[in-house]
Amino acid sequence: MENHFNDQSRECSASSDNNDCKRVDQYGFERSEDFSYESNEELMAEYLAVLTRRSKKWSKLLQGTVKVEKNLKVKRYVRKGVPCEHRTQIWMAASGAQDQLERNPGYYHSLLKAEHDPKIEETILADMHRTFPDNIQFRDSSQSCLQKALFNVLLGYGHHNKDVGYCQGMNFIAGYLLIITKDEEKSFWLMDALLGKILPDYYTSTMLGLKMDQEVLGELVRMKVPAVWQAMNRHNVMWTLVVSRWFICLYIDILPVETVLRIWDCLFYEGSKILFRVALTLIGHHQNLISQAQSLPEICERFKQITHGEYVEDCHSFMQKIFMEPGGLSTETITKLRKMCRNRITSADNPPSQ
Repeated sequence: MENHFNDQSRECSASSDNNDCKRVDQYGFERSEDFSYESNEELMAEYLAVLTRRSKKWSKLLQGTVKVEKNLKVKRYVRKGVPCEHRTQIWMAASGAQDQLERNPGYYHSLLKAEHDPKIEETILADMHRTFPDNIQFRDSSQSCLQKALFNVLLGYGHHNKDVGYCQGMNFIAGYLLIITKDEEKSFWLMDALLGKILPDYYTSTMLGLKMDQEVLGELVRMKVPAVWQAMNRHNVMWTLVVSRWFICLYIDILPVETVLRIWDCLFYEGSKILFRVALTLIGHHQNLISQAQSLPEICERFKQITHGEYVEDCHSFMQKIFMEPGGLSTETITKLRKMCRNRITSADNPPSQ
């Protein structure tokens, strides 16, 4: 499957019009009209030096192996960033997706050949043109359009996990996976690792996992950033109103692409706890801005504001902050809060009969 995809950077270097290449990033996303090329070049010059160092270290660590051990050294390496050329391998190995692929040869392609549920097909098709309209790789006019690959991954997953089928948000996740892996089958198994193991119950009909984690974030904010928690209460703002897209899209279209990919490096290696670290860092760093809001609409607007600007664009600095600024965040604490919030939600959904 890999050779059916174009390498975006190769396309750019072969292009006769250098301006066309400048208007899209290395992943195929169009830059906004107010994009600052000057500040981006400064930022990227520094970041490319970091990537070069990291790339050498990763190549030495991997030395041609496919398997990746889970230990403190690798964890440290992942937190400092996985270079593009190793990203697919690390995601696949760390998440267990590589093991699943090897244990189930031909399974993905058998799903595509099987009889399909017309409802799932119809729902997926309706979302095709809504998926990254700002990315040239997802346009019909693209030399190697990713829409067919995207449709296949979503269709295959919808029939693999019938409890989930297909719901909105999954198209963006599958799209990102395809941009990075350039491989349908690997993207499918990474979807399975994310939706089945790392984020269970996020994309089911009740979305219980998603609701629960939004409530967990609320509890963490109450403990760690009380000024924001008080402002949310004061103006009766429900957490789902301001952070649901953060969680359901795993920060896609919320934070800059490079920052999202760095978050995903940790998501595949360390699990869902990283989502809370990112949210707490954003909220904690901007707590004065949020807590000074005078109304519900103003709070919502400020939650949008805090996901833009240099603070999140400098992905290397931002990733260092998410492991420092929120302080300790143990798995035990998250597990306890999840249990409490799950019980609270299910009790509210199923009140005792009179």
